[in-house]
Amino acid sequence: MSILVDTSVWSLAMRRDKQPNSPELKILVNALDSGQEIYSTGIILQELLQGFSGAKAREAIVDRFASIPMLIPETADHIQAALIRNKSRRTGVQIGTIDALIAQLSLRYKLALLTADKDFKHISKAVKLTFAK
Repeated sequence: MSILVDTSVWSLAMRRDKQPNSPELKILVNALDSGQEIYSTGIILQELLQGFSGAKAREAIVDRFASIPMLIPETADHIQAALIRNKSRRTGVQIGTIDALIAQLSLRYKLALLTADKDFKHISKAVKLTFAK
């Protein structure tokens, strides 16, 4: 199954210090090695760029993302993301606007979500997300 890789996993993968031994990072490496389809979106790229500083880091990230297909949210995606956020809130879970949009894109394109962010587990109580394994 194709995957949408969340900011949390890209951040782990691009750290300069010792790479953590995380299951999400292993899944990403296996997906890349096997040629599995990997997707991203502009908001994930933006979040990643905001977490790193300096022109070299920015250029390296932009270069790496140049070959990754980018999902472009449409108006309907923003409407659905708001519904996801509201539905989550009714179940007692507060989620961010960006996470709601990422969840919506995962659902719309039928992509397994690869994330280290536990908030998506909470979102999956309100909507049925598929997670990369």
